Amino acid sequence: MGSRRRTVLLAIAGALAVALVAWFWPPAHRFVFGPGKPTDRLSVSGNIEAHESVLSFTNVQGRITRLPFDEGKAVAAGTVLAQVDDAVYRKQWRIDAATRVVAERQVDVARGNLAAASSAVASAVLDLAEKRRDLARTAGQFAIGSASRQAYDLARTAAGQSAAALAHDRALQSVARTDVALAAANVAAARAKVALDRVMLGYTVLRAPFSGVLAVREAELGELAGPGVAIFTLDDLDHVWLRAYVNEPDLGKVRLGEPAEITTDAYPDRRFRGHIAFISSQAEFTPKTVQTHAQRITLVYRIRIDVDNPSHALLPGMPADASIALLPAPK
Repeated sequence: MGSRRRTVLLAIAGALAVALVAWFWPPAHRFVFGPGKPTDRLSVSGNIEAHESVLSFTNVQGRITRLPFDEGKAVAAGTVLAQVDDAVYRKQWRIDAATRVVAERQVDVARGNLAAASSAVASAVLDLAEKRRDLARTAGQFAIGSASRQAYDLARTAAGQSAAALAHDRALQSVARTDVALAAANVAAARAKVALDRVMLGYTVLRAPFSGVLAVREAELGELAGPGVAIFTLDDLDHVWLRAYVNEPDLGKVRLGEPAEITTDAYPDRRFRGHIAFISSQAEFTPKTVQTHAQRITLVYRIRIDVDNPSHALLPGMPADASIALLPAPK
């Protein structure tokens, strides 16, 4: 009798246990934790990136004679970062400057020759006019018999010679004008060469193209530098961004310009402000054949979140997370 009673009690206890499990599972969590709430924010992870510029000398080469900064130095735009030996380029500039002076003197000479040729032409014009008047007077006298044939022939010859002399002087005047134009062109070329020499001299000094931090120094004093030989890597830490990816189902819930909050492991108690500046129009990590819904939701789209970084706390390569408020998908 006692054994049967125990069996009945055990059966009742088992039934109660099954009933309790059926009651609390699977919706048991709703009673313990309350009804689940859909999240209204999207969390994405990625790495901080920044504009990086590898700096080198352009169009010149030589031994590095000045290298005042090491890695980690913050520099302003226009700061001299390095310089190469410019002795050869300065000598070439002096030679071309002297050539320019000679060319300018040649212009003065050519202009003097043109002035002389122009005076000769003016004199020849007056002489020809006089000879033609003499010829006309002698021809009139010869017609009435008061001048000999010889006098008429001499007057005509003198007029012809004067005309030929005028043509010759005008030809010399044209050559003189051409010489002036050529001399002026030589001056322009010489001045352009001097200007080019100044540009080349400017290339012997390497300046920071923008304000930033010298991330890598790749040269030392005395080394040979030239085009393509890296000297510094300059990071623009004032303008950094987070590269992250958004799943395809969430793509319609984020917008350009939408604010974001960025956190990093390096500064767990700090929140950095940013905004979405770019959303890619093409999916990445796309399967070759997308057939099912499960495959389609694996598509991701790259986004760029520009981050305020006035203290330069965020550095390129640093892992970071961003929290973005989800917006209703457009209808």
